[in-house]
Amino acid sequence: MEKNGKVFVAPPKDGSDFKELFKQLAAVGAGRPLGTDGFPQGPWTPELLADAITQIDSNRAGVDLRTVQLWFQENDKGISPSNIAWLARIFGCDDKEATSEWLSELSAAQSRLIAKRRDSRKTVTSTALSDMAEGVATDSGAPIFDESAQWAEFSQHKTGVNLARRSEALFARGSPLNLPALTFAGASGLGFISYIVGIHSVTYNQSRGVSKQVGYLWAPNWTLLFMILLPLFFWLVIELLLFWKRDARFSLLAQADRFEANAPWSRNIDSYSQTYWAVFVICVLIAGVLQWIGVCLIPLLKGSGDYATSWGTIAIVQPDLISVPMEIAFTAAAYLYMCVCFYLFFAGLILLHTIIHDFGRIEEGLMLRLGRNHRSENAQIRLKIIRGIFRCTIVGVLVAICMKLQSAYLSSDGGDIVTWILNDFVSVVYRDHQVANSFGYRMPTHFSSLLVAISACVIFLYGSIRLNVGSQFRVALWKMSGVEVLLFAAYLLIDAFDGFSLLLIAGVLVAAYGLFDPEFSLPRSRKSETKHGVS
Repeated sequence: MEKNGKVFVAPPKDGSDFKELFKQLAAVGAGRPLGTDGFPQGPWTPELLADAITQIDSNRAGVDLRTVQLWFQENDKGISPSNIAWLARIFGCDDKEATSEWLSELSAAQSRLIAKRRDSRKTVTSTALSDMAEGVATDSGAPIFDESAQWAEFSQHKTGVNLARRSEALFARGSPLNLPALTFAGASGLGFISYIVGIHSVTYNQSRGVSKQVGYLWAPNWTLLFMILLPLFFWLVIELLLFWKRDARFSLLAQADRFEANAPWSRNIDSYSQTYWAVFVICVLIAGVLQWIGVCLIPLLKGSGDYATSWGTIAIVQPDLISVPMEIAFTAAAYLYMCVCFYLFFAGLILLHTIIHDFGRIEEGLMLRLGRNHRSENAQIRLKIIRGIFRCTIVGVLVAICMKLQSAYLSSDGGDIVTWILNDFVSVVYRDHQVANSFGYRMPTHFSSLLVAISACVIFLYGSIRLNVGSQFRVALWKMSGVEVLLFAAYLLIDAFDGFSLLLIAGVLVAAYGLFDPEFSLPRSRKSETKHGVS
């Protein structure tokens, strides 16, 4: 039939689901314009159909080609209500009455597909559970594209707290600014409270007669770290995670002609469940509760301790400034906030590892299916992931630097942390300039900051190896690696020799530039890459 110069097929109303109905209509080219000879021009292709939907005047957003490709593939993916309306316009040949009929038919077909998919999942679940009862083992060593969705179904029946999924949800759900904003708000709140109780800016006289600044707002590991670096880290992780989940991963799975149920993202998250719990115990119980008891609570109760005096123990040397009960309450709140934030920091690193590992597994499946020719097509995805990993990990090392700087400063006889760093800088220029001396205090933050720095660098190393960027971006990867080495060396050498601040300042400046231009490429080279479609 012909309607408005296009091939028109009346709704069959034969009870077909969306996949069956769409396959028939695409094969006959329903809705395509007739040729100059009056005959149909042929079947629909994903590209032709995507262009036709996008050219509809009232459709400002258009439709993504990958979405249309899923309609053509043999999977259980259906169609969204908004796209049903545009597809009805195509099959209805821009006729109001025919479009209305097709709108009803496509909606009913989609409902039938959903019902069939629900019944199929129930059957799979019941069969799988009976197999488990009979002791049937599942081969976990198969490639990613050959695995079934049964494991994902089993996880729905699990009880208890799923820490892995809840942690991932804090990054992946809602606005990308939610978690950074909450982190910033918590740090700001603690800063206001410190001002109210009077420990925001505090000086005390050391045994050598030096007036030392130990106020809360003067500590970079409580101000710069939680108000700038951690919110930035969370935002970078969220951006990369959303890119991978909503765009890159979808594109790679579409190339393999498979659908999400065969390689569910939730399965990857659940596989790290024990890692999340281990990190939670270390961060909350050990780095949070036990460290607070040892560094703050016991010294405050005893009136002395083996640790350098800070805003958390200033009540020992200046009891008239703040009472011990108030100091205990404030430090407890601060350390609780700190341990939760650092758990989320390590959860972010776990998510980065998950993305890298997931990419590697999917690419292995693609190589088995398509050979090595697919690598050039995925160059943009590969490059964007390594850029995101680099940005996140250098921020992680900067977090460790803030922690170690404050710890080293507290054990020195410097007046305040800014003057202490400037004096070290000047000591290189003026040989006779007197540098600060250090006391023999116990410094647990040195160890915890080392864990942070090593964890961040290991994630970058794993990503640089597993992502296998190839010769095209090898120079950029070497530059990124050089920055990581420089920054890590600057961290290790803090307070190790006179003039360490020169290396530290150089590393921080290079790292700051790397946040804006991870490849350290000239403007001309960036334009050249843009022309080749890889930047």
